[in-house]
Amino acid sequence: MKTALTSALLAFLLAGPALGADLQGTLKKIKDSNTISMGYRESSPPFSFAGVPGKPAGYSVDLCVRIAAGIQRDLGLNNLQTRWVPVTVDDRMAAVANGTIDIECGSTTNTLSRQEQVDFSYQTFVDGGSLLVTAASGIKNVADLGGKRVALIPGTTTEKALKEAIAKAYVNPQFVTVKDHAEGVATLEKGTADAYASDMVLLIGLAAAIKDRVQLRLAEDYFSYEPYGLMVRRNDSAFRLAVNRTLANLYRTGDILSIFAKWFGAMGTPSPMLKAMYLLNGLPD
Repeated sequence: MKTALTSALLAFLLAGPALGADLQGTLKKIKDSNTISMGYRESSPPFSFAGVPGKPAGYSVDLCVRIAAGIQRDLGLNNLQTRWVPVTVDDRMAAVANGTIDIECGSTTNTLSRQEQVDFSYQTFVDGGSLLVTAASGIKNVADLGGKRVALIPGTTTEKALKEAIAKAYVNPQFVTVKDHAEGVATLEKGTADAYASDMVLLIGLAAAIKDRVQLRLAEDYFSYEPYGLMVRRNDSAFRLAVNRTLANLYRTGDILSIFAKWFGAMGTPSPMLKAMYLLNGLPD
């Protein structure tokens, strides 16, 4: 009897973190279906985009691939299937909240107002809002936007932060509404806008894909603080913990640096602020 009890206790202790209690919520859904549904943005490089041939790619996508592998291991699944679902700025939060996707692997800024609808993982990146401008516009910062045409995606943290910065600078630009990053850059190339507002790293990735880069350049400063995270459903602490466990391990071991180099190698090493974020979120297991 003693041997049997010892064996049972040992089996319990050796079980993965997610197996220590009855599964509920997203983890149960994943195990029952043997599938994890991941949302990605089709035009948000280098974080999340449709690669070749249409396969999701990017920094956030790579993080989610690691997360899926960790969950597969913790749940004891042999061949967890990954279902990739394209999402947009408009439907990404609803897709998480209503269960269409289990996690969003994009470039979404964690804000208190968004936490009313979804939860977020540990931070995955730290960025700030800036401007991609035409060389002919003469724009160097927000103060130069008076009378200029500025393209932006409505409903984003960039829109809110830019309008606040514009109010402080006492300038009055004309806004051009676009649906995504690709359309934002297209307005610059077509001459229908003088600047496109988004996060600095996203703008760098977009500019790198432009054939005639001489015609465009980045503004000189940031106008906002943008802490990125991966969106998950609210009140599902077990799944959020599984996600954070993988992220913390990547940060703690330094494995995140190879993922960073893969997508941001041209930028050199992580900024001091990003290094601090990795350090602070690399919690011990």
